[in-house]
Amino acid sequence: MTINCKGNLINLSSPKVMGILNITPDSFFDGGNYKNEAEILSQTEKMLSEGATFIDVGAYSSRPGATHVSEEEEGQRIVPVINLLVKNFPEIIISVDTFRSKIAEETINSGAAIVNDISGGKMDENMFETVANLQVPYILMHMLGTPQNMQKNPVYRDVTQEIISFFAEQIHKLHQLKLNDIIIDVGFGFGKTTTHNFDILKNLSLFKNLDTPILAGISRKSMLYKTLDISAQEALNATTSANTIALLNGANILRVHDVKEALEAIKIVDQLK
Repeated sequence: MTINCKGNLINLSSPKVMGILNITPDSFFDGGNYKNEAEILSQTEKMLSEGATFIDVGAYSSRPGATHVSEEEEGQRIVPVINLLVKNFPEIIISVDTFRSKIAEETINSGAAIVNDISGGKMDENMFETVANLQVPYILMHMLGTPQNMQKNPVYRDVTQEIISFFAEQIHKLHQLKLNDIIIDVGFGFGKTTTHNFDILKNLSLFKNLDTPILAGISRKSMLYKTLDISAQEALNATTSANTIALLNGANILRVHDVKEALEAIKIVDQLK
């Protein structure tokens, strides 16, 4: 189970960590923390030194009810950061968190390696063709609705089966376009209630039937901190617990704010194998 990132074959049969670098002013946990070059480089260096394989850079906040950002503003935020990171960390493998094909193309041409699309191809009809032409790994996420309305009243008959059906359909379309490096992300918290999220976490191993690597992005999310009646800032222990469950149920990549702790969870779970 490998993906090709700019000529580097990354083996995902042993789980890897993706560190989150939000350059948005309003992300739910670390919004506004990394405003200048020094802060961005310092945080990236910290995550890489702690063992992150990938750095996921996002310039469009997708927290529930987030303000919509224009394509132009997203590009102005993210492209200079990609250039900065590639210049300072030549070996870095950057994942770009965008649902816009134009931003995906610009950032890949600037040195990013992976496209991470929260909309799973639903918010830009050109996305699938773009990533197929670029021949880069594509993270296909499930989201019900848009960040602006996804948490209004999400309803499913069977949340796990409906998301599996969505993935099967989208993966088929990508395979027809000759894109093979596809990673699925069930989209914890994106158009799902807390009950839905825990149902998906419990049933995560069923997604292995799709024969693609699984990314779990549970880090400090509301399904954890609301369950415990704490804040996102206090949810590191809960995140480690949830990441451990995800690993036991087949997750190949953990997308996290806290790299060191995620790698510790991977090492502990590895001892069971």
